[in-house]
Amino acid sequence: MDQVRKQAEDRMGKSVHALEEEFNTIRTGRASAALFDKIKVEYYGNPTPLNQVATISVPEARLVVIQPWDKGIISEIEKAIQKSELSINPSNDGKVIRINIPPLTEERRKEYAKVARNMAEQARVAVRNIRRDANDELKKLEKNGELSEDELKRAEDEIQKSTDKYVEEINQALEAKETEILEI
Repeated sequence: MDQVRKQAEDRMGKSVHALEEEFNTIRTGRASAALFDKIKVEYYGNPTPLNQVATISVPEARLVVIQPWDKGIISEIEKAIQKSELSINPSNDGKVIRINIPPLTEERRKEYAKVARNMAEQARVAVRNIRRDANDELKKLEKNGELSEDELKRAEDEIQKSTDKYVEEINQALEAKETEILEI
């Protein structure tokens, strides 16, 4: 019984963590190295994460500087950034790539807020699915005679409390991200 609950808690925590990681890839009006986490660069014939072939720094609030370790792939990095969903234009001087992060339009902000809400809803659904799986597992234990009815009820209540806690964490993360996206 405790093992089922602990497994469910672990999986719910991972769902919240995955959501927070996804939120980092949503562009706000500010520069952030995390924006480039999903960008892959063609490097010796292999798609390689950008942060594994270059140093990404944020010297100012609206500027990102990408310094490739191998100057020969600077054009590949530029292509990868231009193909990404970030809709930003890189410029290079042969040594580093500079990216000015323009302020988002009101329409774009609302669009990104909607994307964040959809991500949060998917995370809430994942947490609820984990609750369902855990409850099914507990019912099997009860059916096999390993749990009494009272123990089943108590375990289901505890799993529900965990579910509520993680859904609240998701809601708080969403609220913080929406505030970040919508601030000017």
